[in-house]
Amino acid sequence: MNFYKKIVQTGLFKVTSLNSLSVALKIGIGLITSKILAVFVGPNGMALVGNLRNFLTSLETISVLGFQNGIVKYTAENEKSKIELQKIITTVFITLLLLAGLLSIFLFLTASYWNNKIFGDNLEYLIVFKVLALVLPGYGLSVFFIAIINGLGKFKKVISINIVGNIMGLMASLFLITQFKTIGALMSIVITPALLFFVTFYLIQKEIQFFQIIRFHLFDFRILKKLSSYSLMAVVSSVVGPFVFLSIRNHIIHDLGIEQAGYWETMTRISTYYLMFASTILSVYFLPKLSKAQNGLETKNLFLQYYKYILPVFVCGLTVIYLTRFFIIRLLFTKEFLPVTDLFFWQLLGDIFKIASLILGYQLFAKKKTSAFILSELFSLVILYFFSLYFIRIYGIEGVVIGYALDNFIYFLVLFFYFKSVFKQ
Repeated sequence: MNFYKKIVQTGLFKVTSLNSLSVALKIGIGLITSKILAVFVGPNGMALVGNLRNFLTSLETISVLGFQNGIVKYTAENEKSKIELQKIITTVFITLLLLAGLLSIFLFLTASYWNNKIFGDNLEYLIVFKVLALVLPGYGLSVFFIAIINGLGKFKKVISINIVGNIMGLMASLFLITQFKTIGALMSIVITPALLFFVTFYLIQKEIQFFQIIRFHLFDFRILKKLSSYSLMAVVSSVVGPFVFLSIRNHIIHDLGIEQAGYWETMTRISTYYLMFASTILSVYFLPKLSKAQNGLETKNLFLQYYKYILPVFVCGLTVIYLTRFFIIRLLFTKEFLPVTDLFFWQLLGDIFKIASLILGYQLFAKKKTSAFILSELFSLVILYFFSLYFIRIYGIEGVVIGYALDNFIYFLVLFFYFKSVFKQ
């Protein structure tokens, strides 16, 4: 209980509480959206939505070069230094603006290619990539603005942006899915992040008078070099990872059918909702503590706090989810999705190992162990890909969650042995 009291007493508690409300709202909206998708597009449409989400996750990271965490760090460090802050904002803004323009042109000209890769031969969805190419600059710039606001310590505004974005996403989804079904679902995913640009631009103008700060002569290549390590880590986790999931899903569509791929996407969506709580606790409470830890003993104590107080709560929660899986599917989706219940055991087991390994992965990030982070991530993704394909041949769609569970178990063991010396403190 002392651990929980300490959290309440920290200066982060109010921000954490507000962020928890934001996460709860995001989950609630996600559940409503899932129900709408289930009713109007079914398992087939769910699979296509999953493919587009994976593609967009990678594209968003590329559009900001994975700089967002670095922008937060260096903005916070140079908040009091006007010239340095101007250099950071000017350099990153010019870089991302040029990149966004090139990516937009490239995506527009190659829309047919990406349509074929993501959706197959159906040209009905070609318009999705055309629209995406037009609104893409808004993606990168909104992420950039949020990172600056976060770096300036305006946490409540960052959380407010997330809340507004979730509400906008729900409104867009409600209208487009009910009116245009699958194509509407895909368009809502593309349009919503771009609409967020107007909210973030309004807030950044209130904070720093953005266009008065931009001065082309302050462009500094050294700043890009400093941000490069964050870029490398983000590219692996947010670009390579989604493409692996996309490849696995396309393999399922080809071998087992699009309906089976839709069942896996449904299971993945459910998993994403409760994993948000773990990532929130880690990013808001544990990550700053890990970054400040001066020695192995302090790090060990943080690890033990996590495994003693946080992990058991999630194990109990996931056990309840498993026991109520039939009720969850009927409530959140439709009877058409009941085959998803066969995927719960291995998915939840894999998520337990994932939650167990998260704090170890955050330690790599906190201490900027770039090489170790990249190698471990790539190792995990390779295992996930080949295990999934192997077990799909033997067990069908259940094989993909078996591969997921084994991958997370091995990943946890690798990180545990990597930090073995810390646990021996």
